[in-house]
Amino acid sequence: PEEVATLVKGSALDIACGEGRNAVWLAADGWRVVGVDFSRVGLEKAERLAVDSGVEVSWICADVTHWQAETDFDLVIVFYLQLAHDQRRAAICAGAQALAPGGTLLVVAHDSTNLADGVGGPQDPAVLYTPDDVCADLAESGIDDLVVERAERVHRRVETETGERLAVDCLVRAHRSGKA
Repeated sequence: PEEVATLVKGSALDIACGEGRNAVWLAADGWRVVGVDFSRVGLEKAERLAVDSGVEVSWICADVTHWQAETDFDLVIVFYLQLAHDQRRAAICAGAQALAPGGTLLVVAHDSTNLADGVGGPQDPAVLYTPDDVCADLAESGIDDLVVERAERVHRRVETETGERLAVDCLVRAHRSGKA
């Protein structure tokens, strides 16, 4: 929430939206949202959540590693999409390419250091990554006016059976400057 709080509300794309929690939150906050995911079951749950929350979200069933947006968005989020390198790069590049001039891309995922230094998330190192990995993905996006504003590891509090622990997340925020 804090990463999007200062942005002017407009159109938003949630790549790999799953059951729609983040897309619905954005819609409730005043964004016009499109959520994309490969799971019809997940999207059906997302639609029910949107209806129950009294918001409207457009849902697209597609594989985000091959899908390309047909329009530009002011905000693109990729949250906890834990895929192997080539698939991750394809999805993150698709997100970057969907940005309107001045648009913001926000990527948050379980960081690879979470295996040893954090809690939760996938235990397969092949689907974990770092801020540097995301920056390398973005360098391959073909977008010359993409500016990385923030690329770091952040800690997130997680309640476990043994008490509160910290998870390590990868966070990258970038925007299109609008200058090619």
